Amino acid sequence: MNIEEARLYCLSKENATEDFPFDDTTLVFRVEGKIFACVSLLDTSWFCVKCDPERAITLREEWQQIDPAWHWNKKYWNQLDIEHLPDELVRQCIDHSYDEVLRKLPKKIRLKYGK
Repeated sequence: MNIEEARLYCLSKENATEDFPFDDTTLVFRVEGKIFACVSLLDTSWFCVKCDPERAITLREEWQQIDPAWHWNKKYWNQLDIEHLPDELVRQCIDHSYDEVLRKLPKKIRLKYGK
């Protein structure tokens, strides 16, 4: 998967937005104002996603192309080498990240998403 495919997949999620809150090269994807994915435009092969802590460890052990995310809380964030992982796995990780963010939102907001 390339960066544009990952970007479009993130933006296909309900109410997903993108912006550059940190600098001109760090693109983040949000739902309800909360970040669920991030990529540096200087090195687009690495795509950061939020993850359940236990799942984060499991994925890192199973895939050498998944590491703790640099500059993010390594307990909750993984960085994916999206160019060398199966596209379906990348989509699953983005889906999981999006769902993790929704899961932590107030119930009133979660209900809008059927969560």
